[in-house]
Amino acid sequence: MSQKTGGAKPAQQSATRAHQPGQEVFKAILSEDIDWKPFPAFPAAVRLAVVVGQPSEPGPYTIRVKVPHGEKLMPHKHPEDRVYTVISGIFYIGLGDQFDASKLEAYPTGAVVILPGNTPHFHWAKSGEYVTQVTAMGPLGLEYLSAKDDPRNSIDRKNSTT
Repeated sequence: MSQKTGGAKPAQQSATRAHQPGQEVFKAILSEDIDWKPFPAFPAAVRLAVVVGQPSEPGPYTIRVKVPHGEKLMPHKHPEDRVYTVISGIFYIGLGDQFDASKLEAYPTGAVVILPGNTPHFHWAKSGEYVTQVTAMGPLGLEYLSAKDDPRNSIDRKNSTT
């Protein structure tokens, strides 16, 4: 068999194309390197980590959210479409504009949940801590359906030094 050399360039000769904003080279992020931080729109015990991209800017991003046992995220919505992947634990999510435990669906580790933008929903770490990975197109938005549920409006949070 003969091989022809056509007009296609070998991969090494083609121009490098960024796979995410600001990343022109292969990169791996290990679980132990995830930098968990508080996020003003979440209850104080919940943590967020930016994995890829800049969620506050237009473009693709990936974040992780760690919710300890018993924590609830009251009804809210995001303007962007989201894809949740359950990294660990059981992710309980319910649809609707009122927190209703009977509407919660349980998704185990490995499950993928697609949530269209502007869909009112709520979460509960009902059976233990869970970690989800969220992939979406920024900017990230989070609007609680009731202002009283928004931790950014908490007097305690505003007076806190952390």
